[in-house]
Amino acid sequence: MPTLILVRHGRSTANTAGVLAGRTPGVALDERGAAQAAALPGRLAALPLAAAVSSPLQRCRETLEPLLAARPDLPLHVEDRISECDYGDWAGRKLAELTDEPLMTVVQQHPSAAAFPGGESMRAMQARAVDAVREWNARIESEHGENAAYVMCSHGDIIKSLVADALGMHLDLFQRVHADPCSVTAIRYTRLRPYLLRLGDTGDLAGLAPRDPGPDAAAGGDAAVGGGAGAP
Repeated sequence: MPTLILVRHGRSTANTAGVLAGRTPGVALDERGAAQAAALPGRLAALPLAAAVSSPLQRCRETLEPLLAARPDLPLHVEDRISECDYGDWAGRKLAELTDEPLMTVVQQHPSAAAFPGGESMRAMQARAVDAVREWNARIESEHGENAAYVMCSHGDIIKSLVADALGMHLDLFQRVHADPCSVTAIRYTRLRPYLLRLGDTGDLAGLAPRDPGPDAAAGGDAAVGGGAGAP
């Protein structure tokens, strides 16, 4: 199955202001975020990409703009299911003031039980994102083959929840995962299990380029994913 290149959007004006943006409209990349986005085409230059998939929110689409300009033939698809968590009444509030909310302790320590007032639960957030990725994996494989790679630009909590799913971790552990703005997290999906190839990578990504899988691929197992005892 395909390799998913997850990109967290670049640093936004809400990140700079310490605000929980959620789905608040008009949240754009700040100056540093724009520079991070401008560097993304170079970081991904070695990777043949079949498609780009974006959260509908402005900061994600702005992050992909330089990549799409550098690759005019790369199709862009907008996927609502990888949009930011619906934080409901919390959206737009300062993170500093939210630390005093009793729910914040639940969000940090028992997120599978957390549901935002006027918004959605973190379990629902993860479920929709995982469903979206599974369906996009099947679509990309059907249209471009099992060794294809595609890029998906989303949000921190979405990416962390997808990593938790790929690693077989309970959602209650997903706060142990971290992804910086404009970092890349890569997951290679196979018939038997996913492999986490990169987590929050902010450097060179040439090592993710497809390679000749070699004679082990003929066995049809996971050996083509990487060497070693079960390690990608």
